[in-house]
Amino acid sequence: MTRNFDRLYQLCRCGLGGIFIYAGSVKLLEPTTFAILIEAYGMLPDALLLPVSIALSALEVAAGIGLLFDIRGSLAVITALLGLFIMVTGYGLWMGLDVDCGCFGPEDPEAAAFHGLRATLLRELTLLAVVAFLYGWRRYRAIHTVQMTRFIDQLLKKRRTENAAA
Repeated sequence: MTRNFDRLYQLCRCGLGGIFIYAGSVKLLEPTTFAILIEAYGMLPDALLLPVSIALSALEVAAGIGLLFDIRGSLAVITALLGLFIMVTGYGLWMGLDVDCGCFGPEDPEAAAFHGLRATLLRELTLLAVVAFLYGWRRYRAIHTVQMTRFIDQLLKKRRTENAAA
């Protein structure tokens, strides 16, 4: 039973990381279009739209990669991003906005099909439930994540070993 949950933990961690890498990468390819999607919410001044669109997308990619390698702090960043996205989506619903959420960039097929925020909020809450499972399983199994500096040291050590062998 525990092994099944260990596998589920790995699957959820890698799946969530992959979702964030994909979503951030798609938006990084077209930051101006993503900035326009952000503008539809009317929450930021024009001067901040492009920097925020780039920063959010880059942060999504970095946190997703960090989660793939189980680097300390990456799940916390994803939790914060999901919290932000849930608040913005809730704001959009409260204001009655009929906008594209921008979750998976400008060519988001869900946005084209539904063009509403209710499905987006449900998806974000589901991802938050996955995050809660990851935190709970880490605590139950006493899983320790890797510090970024230790991860980089391991990569460099492996590379030096490969170069010395060649």
